[in-house]
Amino acid sequence: MTTPQPPVAKKVPTERTRHGDTFIDNYEWLREKENPEVVEHLKAENAYAAAMTADQEQLRGEIFNEIKNRTEETDLSVPARKKGWWYYTRTEEGKQYAIHCRTAAQDTGDLDADWTPPAVVPGVAVPGEQILVDGNAEAEGKPFFSLGGLAVTEDGNLLAYSEDNAGDERFTLRIKDLRTGELLPDVISNVFYSLAFSPDGNRVFYTVVDDSWRPYQVKAHTLGTPVEDDVVIYQEDDIAMWTGFDLSPDRRQLLIGISSSEYSEYRVLDFDDPTDTVRTLIPRSERILYEAEPLTLDGTRHYLLTHNRNALNSMLSLVAEDEFSKPLADQHWQTVIAHDDTVRVNGAAVTRSHVLVSVRKDTTERVQILPVEGLGTPAQGVPVEPAFDEELYTANLANAEFDSPIVRLSYTSFLTPPRVYDYVLATGELELRKETPVKGGYRSEDYVAEREWATAADGTRIPLSVIRRADLQKDGSNPALVYAYGSYEMSMDPGFNIARLSLLDRGVVYVVAHIRGGGEMGRAWYDDGKKLNKKNTFTDFVDATDWVAASGWADPDRIAAMGGSAGGLLMGAIANLAPEKYRAIVAQVPFVDALTTILDPDLPLSALEWEEWGNPITDPEVYRYMKEYSPYENIRAVDYPQIAAVTSFNDTRVLYVEPAKWVAQLRETSTGSEPIVLKIEMDGGHGGASGRYEAWKDRAWDYAFILSALGARELLPAARTEDAA
Repeated sequence: MTTPQPPVAKKVPTERTRHGDTFIDNYEWLREKENPEVVEHLKAENAYAAAMTADQEQLRGEIFNEIKNRTEETDLSVPARKKGWWYYTRTEEGKQYAIHCRTAAQDTGDLDADWTPPAVVPGVAVPGEQILVDGNAEAEGKPFFSLGGLAVTEDGNLLAYSEDNAGDERFTLRIKDLRTGELLPDVISNVFYSLAFSPDGNRVFYTVVDDSWRPYQVKAHTLGTPVEDDVVIYQEDDIAMWTGFDLSPDRRQLLIGISSSEYSEYRVLDFDDPTDTVRTLIPRSERILYEAEPLTLDGTRHYLLTHNRNALNSMLSLVAEDEFSKPLADQHWQTVIAHDDTVRVNGAAVTRSHVLVSVRKDTTERVQILPVEGLGTPAQGVPVEPAFDEELYTANLANAEFDSPIVRLSYTSFLTPPRVYDYVLATGELELRKETPVKGGYRSEDYVAEREWATAADGTRIPLSVIRRADLQKDGSNPALVYAYGSYEMSMDPGFNIARLSLLDRGVVYVVAHIRGGGEMGRAWYDDGKKLNKKNTFTDFVDATDWVAASGWADPDRIAAMGGSAGGLLMGAIANLAPEKYRAIVAQVPFVDALTTILDPDLPLSALEWEEWGNPITDPEVYRYMKEYSPYENIRAVDYPQIAAVTSFNDTRVLYVEPAKWVAQLRETSTGSEPIVLKIEMDGGHGGASGRYEAWKDRAWDYAFILSALGARELLPAARTEDAA
């Protein structure tokens, strides 16, 4: 039987010279997306990947079926109340997309009755249900479907929604009259995610991206007028700043947030101002990273600021609106939550009666609640934190309507499927509304999630989350998968994942490495893994792998690694740093040609990346440092492990050309014989193909590749018994 031969990309040498350094790039020509030769090469890569993984097809089918059989395919979210309606989504067996619905609420004066969501049972029709958007109907006949924003007018009569049919995150906005089901003639192309109606329902606000995919304009469309007459409410011309907006909780203002990861600026528009004047709170020149949440206390407008002014981990302050007219040094800020070196304050939301604060403590995210009464004064109440009984969990604020007597919290852990709680503000009572069902006999007690710590070369302790079956023996024989992200202060928080059970039930020890560059240990943890500290992210992952190899849980020769996007950059870096430590690496939409991308400010989102990596265009030290770790430039003549690069042709965040070039160069340079494959979704975006079944197939492909490499294709006997039961 002949072994399939990988496609060989032709070489077209391209010189790149910066800061006196010249790099010869033989595969830059693969960037020519419209070139038929490029498309043919990518198709050949898909054919090679299919041939090299053909023996995994049955395993992929098994994993897909395990995911499907554990998932309640016909399911409903817990309805959330907004004004006179309960809004919810539901899924149906055999259908790819969610159906967005609502049913009328009642106002009897009995708070408990009026704010208890209607009981919804899978497969049972909800009385008075009105379908807002059926993703399945919208997606019919289209190669790709993704819903962007959804917004309903305050009176509940009109719906604005946006959809993407290419995977490039440029959406088309439509407006539906919910009283008649008819679409209005207003259709707006090329909008981004944010959507909101003005309180009177006459205008819809949306964002627009520039040529580099950066949201830079906030526009307002007046219903019934030509789209070309839409008004630019605000335009941000700094190519390193990202723009978004929201409505204030009391619907009195439009809040425009302009930010980088290092400083920000808020501008506000009062809806009762006929001139649409946009006012600045704290200008970006003060270099403060902050978020602003308006509230009215004793008739005076205030802003609750989550900010890093003299507070690395951020803190919460209350500022009266007229203070912003003074120089910063003269402003009076009242402390609501003081800075703490061990607690990261992530943000705050307000209702009429309470403030809800998201904090990260002991690596986990949780919610603290305190009354508005006495806020910022000695009479301020003590924050209350709903208590949960697991060590590793994630608790988030899911919904808080301004006039609601309850707030909605979401809860999950590595072992507990997502739960929805309602927290009664007046009493502190926590009411469980739903736990996502997991079929197939899942029992949380069959698994263990533990916190362990690896030690980096510089002595830093790196938190690890180790998830495994409870009946696994600590005999050094088990396969292991190490996963991480490690950028943008993004934390890999505890969360339940049905697909992951297919790994655990085959004996895989699943390790999440909370490496520097993420946010798990506060702002300093992020700062220690960005710009000229970025290499810490990569060495932390290798040190975490060494812990796994020496832990007694894993066979050092059966360890795989996986990461996506910036975590894909991580995969490329560790493949160069320590290829011998991994049996296989899966790099999902990997940012492996980082230096080339960031050197070109015209490429999508490149300028926004300078705050994360530094600016190699203007700074020779940043250029030198990035060139030392950028995966594509550092491929060397060593035996690389099995590698799968998984990407999408229409991805706008990490262009397909990066993994395409990387794979071509790896094959040319590697001295080993292990297969290196590129799988490219020709109709997908950054998240892969659209639809839940397609997403399950993608996950099954990745996991089958890993399990095959680790020699862990078979379910453990105990897992087979449980599955049969």
